[in-house]
Amino acid sequence: MDIYLLDWANLLLRWLHVITVIAWIGASFYFVWLDNHLVRPAADDLKAKGVDGELWAVHGGGFYNPQKYMVAPANLPQDLHWFYWESYWTWMSGFALFVVLYLCNAGQMLVDPRVFAWGAPWQAVVAALVFLLMGTVVYEAACQALGRKREGGISHDGRVLAAVAVFMVFASWLACHLFAGRAAFLLVGATLATMMTGNVAHWIIPGQRKLIAQMRAGQKPDPIHGQRGKQRSVHNTWFGLPVLVAMLSNHYGMLHQHAQNWVVLSVLMAAGVAIRVFFVKRHKGADSWGAVALALALLAGLVAWMAPGSQAAMGAAPVSLGQVQAVVAQRCAACHSGEAAQKGVRLDSAEGLAAHKAQVYQQVVVQRAMPLNNATGISDEERALIGRWALQP
Repeated sequence: MDIYLLDWANLLLRWLHVITVIAWIGASFYFVWLDNHLVRPAADDLKAKGVDGELWAVHGGGFYNPQKYMVAPANLPQDLHWFYWESYWTWMSGFALFVVLYLCNAGQMLVDPRVFAWGAPWQAVVAALVFLLMGTVVYEAACQALGRKREGGISHDGRVLAAVAVFMVFASWLACHLFAGRAAFLLVGATLATMMTGNVAHWIIPGQRKLIAQMRAGQKPDPIHGQRGKQRSVHNTWFGLPVLVAMLSNHYGMLHQHAQNWVVLSVLMAAGVAIRVFFVKRHKGADSWGAVALALALLAGLVAWMAPGSQAAMGAAPVSLGQVQAVVAQRCAACHSGEAAQKGVRLDSAEGLAAHKAQVYQQVVVQRAMPLNNATGISDEERALIGRWALQP
């Protein structure tokens, strides 16, 4: 695909993806907040109608009084508002972006020979698609094996979530040993996102449709559909922030280029869960500062552990411009030379290097984002040399 059209496809698909993510995660957060703030009604007329919980809220100059029925009202209205397109379009736009950026350019974006030597790029493409499917298979197996109460019915306690947490740590390790670091982070996030959309598409919405069909047919509603929908909805609220941090973190080379990148990703996702615990507990009026402390401790630990060495630690010997130019000519010139230099950053002259010194230090040394997927094989010693040059007076 022409590079100009590819950039437009990247922009528009990414924009669509962000819009639908905001709509989906926003709706999910709202309904979790709503469920945790409902109180049993005191009015006899509401109890008689089957209202199980209600609340009053003010927003935008108006007052709102949402009411929740268990399992449903006696007279079901025809005009029902559904919440599913946000989930479907989030997954479809994200997968389309994955195809355009990664699968259509697998040799550069999926494959890193230093991580795993695939025989051909198409093998990495197949493995990535299997990886996405594998997560859903494992998750469904965990729900079937661990997500039922002994006395019958559906449970949304911690057993399934604990199994998923163990699997995601393993998935992070596996992805980071099979694919280029950036692709690995994205695949782990996409695996969780696929589980979430699968919950909506295969359990929550179909269950609601069956429930409504039974009611309109004059049958007694089967409570299993509501129980299962609640279970999967609760799971989705815990998955949301780990998905977001996995997707965002793949843009930061200092994370996915780290030697223990799978540990980095696992800790970031754990911090995401802790942050979500804070919100959920606060919604219920419970003390949640322990979750905040845990999230901050995890993030502070990562920052300290991953901190680049100081100039003294790298060595005090001065670095000449000629030494840096030799490294840049070998590792960076392919994309940053001449009039066609990527993003207008020319590094094929002393003047160009001086003008972009801060950018080179940030992208090559701190974030380790360049060269992209380290396609030219820059070494840690060469990054350190550039770092010493950039920091010296």
